[in-house]
Amino acid sequence: RRLPILSPGWEKAGMVRSAVKVAVRSRPTASFAHSELVVRPEAKSIDVNVKKNPTMGVVNNMRENYTFKFDAIMHNSSQDTVYNECVSEIVQNVVSGYNGSVLVYGQTGAGKTYTMSGGQGNYKTRGCIPRAIQEIFTEVQKKPQQAFHVRLSYLEIYNETLYDLLAPGGVTPEMAEELLIIDDPKGGVHVKGLTVATANSEEEAMNLFFEGETNRAIAEHQLNASSSRSHCILTIHVESRSRVESADRVLSSKLNLVDLAGSERVSKTHSTGAILREAMYINKSLSFLEQCVNALTDRGRDHVPFRQSKLTHVLKDALGGNSKTTMIANIWGESAQLDETISTLSFAQRMMRVKTDASLNIKQEPAIMMKKYEAEIRELKQELAMHDALSGRNRVQYHEYTDEQKHEVRQKVLKYIDNEEENPLEILNVRHVTEVYKVFRAIAVDFKNNAAVARPGTQGGPG
Repeated sequence: RRLPILSPGWEKAGMVRSAVKVAVRSRPTASFAHSELVVRPEAKSIDVNVKKNPTMGVVNNMRENYTFKFDAIMHNSSQDTVYNECVSEIVQNVVSGYNGSVLVYGQTGAGKTYTMSGGQGNYKTRGCIPRAIQEIFTEVQKKPQQAFHVRLSYLEIYNETLYDLLAPGGVTPEMAEELLIIDDPKGGVHVKGLTVATANSEEEAMNLFFEGETNRAIAEHQLNASSSRSHCILTIHVESRSRVESADRVLSSKLNLVDLAGSERVSKTHSTGAILREAMYINKSLSFLEQCVNALTDRGRDHVPFRQSKLTHVLKDALGGNSKTTMIANIWGESAQLDETISTLSFAQRMMRVKTDASLNIKQEPAIMMKKYEAEIRELKQELAMHDALSGRNRVQYHEYTDEQKHEVRQKVLKYIDNEEENPLEILNVRHVTEVYKVFRAIAVDFKNNAAVARPGTQGGPG
């Protein structure tokens, strides 16, 4: 894949190529299928043993045993453990100027939203989003030598339609026409028209998150959706500049926290009507996500179909772009959910083969650079003036000559030509040299023109 070309004012530094980190989290259940799912957290592996279905007859080619290996296995783990294992390092990288993404993936009911947002009304069970917000502002307070600007946006993709969960007027069907996914010059993507609200403190950021959750809940009621019927992406934008060094160099990064809608088998849920339509959109977008992952891991393919769906287009950075990415695969380890578990684990294992090129995002501010250059010019002029004053040349000027000054230079040159000036022409500076040359050139041109006019009258004719 070709690396994106950055627009003027941006530079990429400290590029780090790494594979997407994938962790598996199992939903706690009293009916865990221990005979079919063997979880080995220390070995970071899961063995799946599928019992043969006798109804399929004598000829049964269905695979019986699977072994999956991941970067981490979190079986009956706390929210704190999940965050420290999967998210904390990415948050610290974001504060340092790298883009980061955390995705939760899995079937409906496997605990994705619980992992990302947390339990209701219990501080200990808060999810990745509240913990990430807290850590970002904790890291900001540790760096008083830097000025930070933190902003949040909250996007929902419902039935392949974009909704702004932080829109001042609330979520409305009309806003779908106002939001547009744009490929920016830096090689990433952004959503044109999406609200990006400033948060000056952890409390303000949490209020924005809760506001988005509330708008999402209202929108879901209006659109006949539930929490698992849409993809939601909370993005935390972080900009920082030094308070002690050059302020024209700005680090600009973002953290995408992605709660993917749950995949499901329609034949199991027996969905009808609007719920069936939602399931079809969800499964279709997740299928396109799988196609993008397959294309990214296929060395023989140059094209990755990011534009097939709104979800994959928005996640272009997280999927093999400029981002450090982690995916948490949530599974529901009961016998009745075994097919979905195998599907989730298979996709998660393929995701581990995806490589990303995370780079330090450095932005140069043109307005600040202009002010800096103007200040440097003023200082240089003052330094030259002081140098000239100490050298007894306090009449030196470095700006454009006025008409009066140009006339004065011309008179001195004419006197010099007529030998009225006993001393050589005094040269004050480069600007003065330029004006003297202009006068000499003008005199030479006049002399040449006058000679050309006089020449015909001096030839031929009686004496």
